[in-house]
Amino acid sequence: MITKLATPGVYVDEIPTLPPTVAEVDSAIPAFIGYTEKAKRFADDDLIGVPFKISGMEEYELFFGKGIEVPETLINDATKGVKLSINEVTEDPANPDSATAKFEVTMEVRDEDFPKHNLYYSLKHYFANGGGNCYVVAVDKFTDTSSPVKGKLLDGVAAVQDVDEVTIFVIPEAQWSDGYKDVYEAAVMQAEELKDRFVLIDPKQVTIPSNTSAIDGDAAAIRNDAKASSYAAAYYPNLVTTYERFSLDKVKIDTHTLNGAALPATNPNHPDMKDKSLNDLKTIPKRGFSAYNQLIAEVSKHPKTRVVLPPSPAVAGIYARVDSQRGVWKAPANEAVMNVSGALVELSSKQQENLNIDSLAGESINVIRTFPGFGTLVWGARTLKGNDAEWRYVNVRRFMMVVEESIKKSLQWAVFEPNTASTWVRVKGLIENYLFDKWRQGALAGVKPDDAFYVKIGLGTTMTPQDVLNGIMNVEIGLAVARPAEFIVLKFIQVLQKS
Repeated sequence: MITKLATPGVYVDEIPTLPPTVAEVDSAIPAFIGYTEKAKRFADDDLIGVPFKISGMEEYELFFGKGIEVPETLINDATKGVKLSINEVTEDPANPDSATAKFEVTMEVRDEDFPKHNLYYSLKHYFANGGGNCYVVAVDKFTDTSSPVKGKLLDGVAAVQDVDEVTIFVIPEAQWSDGYKDVYEAAVMQAEELKDRFVLIDPKQVTIPSNTSAIDGDAAAIRNDAKASSYAAAYYPNLVTTYERFSLDKVKIDTHTLNGAALPATNPNHPDMKDKSLNDLKTIPKRGFSAYNQLIAEVSKHPKTRVVLPPSPAVAGIYARVDSQRGVWKAPANEAVMNVSGALVELSSKQQENLNIDSLAGESINVIRTFPGFGTLVWGARTLKGNDAEWRYVNVRRFMMVVEESIKKSLQWAVFEPNTASTWVRVKGLIENYLFDKWRQGALAGVKPDDAFYVKIGLGTTMTPQDVLNGIMNVEIGLAVARPAEFIVLKFIQVLQKS
């Protein structure tokens, strides 16, 4: 508006006709908290305890290094080597090099003997599943024998308190720490206080073998130690990734039998592989290299040779993937988990029942399952308040978080504006335009906008004269958030012949 006309001439006055718009905040910016190999930007350790934003593994390795390299001695001790049987040997006596064999490999791996720091692989899994920008909080540098310490992880949680951009907590080492309950409780309390972030809770997994029905202990560990909150979701079980836990070349063969019998001390056609590493096989004359290739293929199928990770890194990546492809209002479920060979514990529909619905406290646990022909899928979308009809679903809570934060930040211009009808009209228009777009995108339920949302503001509607005198502007917003079809019931009716 031109306020002063003192000199003759032509003046231009630009009149704004469009209301301010809502700039939507990012919905999937995780904070990864844990131990790293290094934490250096300019000087040694200058990134310890500092939330640092990265966009890919190249940046992570530049500033934080790589994962723990498992020593060869530990590989031999912890794996107990390979028990090898060669069956169904077929060969031409005149041509010993023509022999073919079927290898059967048995390997025992003790998880407790391996390092518990997995942040490096967690970030790899996050990016592989569609993750983008994220923060890394290095709480300390790891060693081969160290374990995650509660106090350090709590410091990491506190460090992101003032990082407004963070929307998801990922603490993949918490399940190995001495303060599982305290760490997640602190994260959930921060999320409930700030109302702009969500906590992914990993299982404190007690059940280790696959194909087991003894999962009650795992569920109890989550439900006893995790606070029932709509700002958190638990996922189960751990995942067997495609990342090598250690170099397979270095694994040694403990026992070696041929067709079920002990191998002769000297056998030119079937060289004894006992006490040799897989890498040594390549130097054995005749069929050594062929045996190496077949053995590597067999050993690599063993789930314990792969890095086992908690589900939160992959789930955080899936959140980001679904948010960008569909929208934060779409439930992050029935989505494929990438770079995995399967879940550590294979669950049936019957076993999932008690995890998905907790009739007592309502602490639902989302399951990750493998379905033939479909792969490994996230098969649940409930918060830890699964019995709360209002905040039962992850996508409803996260969508409301995004709407609340986006509108709150977009109304900063209205602070100290006149608390009058002209300002109220602009505020109402801004919010209605934003929600109309959300309705058109499918985030809100209703055949027309009036069924999907409403915005109320004004004297006698949301404010009293005393509110206006006190400088208070009340805005009431109602949303009909679209909920997922969790249970699809097909009804088949047999109709009698009519002609």
